[in-house]
Parts: sequence; C-alpha cells; structure tokens
Amino acid sequence: MESLHYLLMKSHAMLSKKVLSEAGKLGLTSGQPKVLDFLLKYQEADQKTIAAYCEIEQATVGSILLRMEKAGLVLRRNREGNRRSLYVSLTDKGQKAAEKMMDVFRREEEKAVSGLSTEEVDTLKNILLKLCGSIEQSSKEKRTEL
Repeated sequence: MESLHYLLMKSHAMLSKKVLSEAGKLGLTSGQPKVLDFLLKYQEADQKTIAAYCEIEQATVGSILLRMEKAGLVLRRNREGNRRSLYVSLTDKGQKAAEKMMDVFRREEEKAVSGLSTEEVDTLKNILLKLCGSIEQSSKEKRTEL
C-alpha cells in the first residue's frame, strides 16, 4: 500500500486539478477560489487572516487580492481606527463568482466521494480534521522549541 503522504498528496493534486480547470473557465486563477470560498463564508477579513485560513503566504495573498481587486471581485478598504490593515470583502461580481465556485466544489467533491457511503465520508472528514489538528499542534510545539 502507498504511504499516507503519497495518498494525501495525490488525492489533493487530482481534486485540485479538476477544481482549477473549472475555475479557469470562470476566469479565475489558482489562488482565487479558496479566497472566494473564505470570503463567502466570513464576509470580511484582513489579509493576514485570509492567508492563515487559506494556508497561503501573506505576500502571495496580497498578489492574489490585487488581481481580484482589478477584476472587480473584491473590495479592499481601511476600517475606521485601523489604518494599517486593509479589510477585504466581496463585490457583487465576487459574490456571484464565489457562488459559482461553491457549485464547482460541491460537484467535484461529490464525484470524488461517489464510491463512498455517507458514513465513510463522515469518517474521512473526522479523520482529516484530526490529522490537521495533529499537524497544527506539532507545528506549534516546534515553534516554541526554537
């Protein structure tokens, strides 16, 4: 049997390839779908929060947001009392793009798990959540050791 690392990497790559192909048809680039997903869920956030949630470097998110702003998908503005951070929210055009991407995510996820029962999907999600928690905890412990 293949290693866990390989299976996680391969399944992620295969699903990402399909999702990004559909995103491209909507005129979106590789980092934009997950930013749209985040903003659809949370409405507004600063760049640092978006980067952390999406597991992307803050500078990379800045580039993604700049392209999204130029495309009319997001609006970046200062909040009163906080001139240092730009807060990002979806425009109407961005809202529509995010909703289309949610349809893509749902469709591709359904295809990906079509051979699994509902219970197996729930079990898989729970295991992946635990795995993410373990990896995050391990990263925190390593940072405190330094």
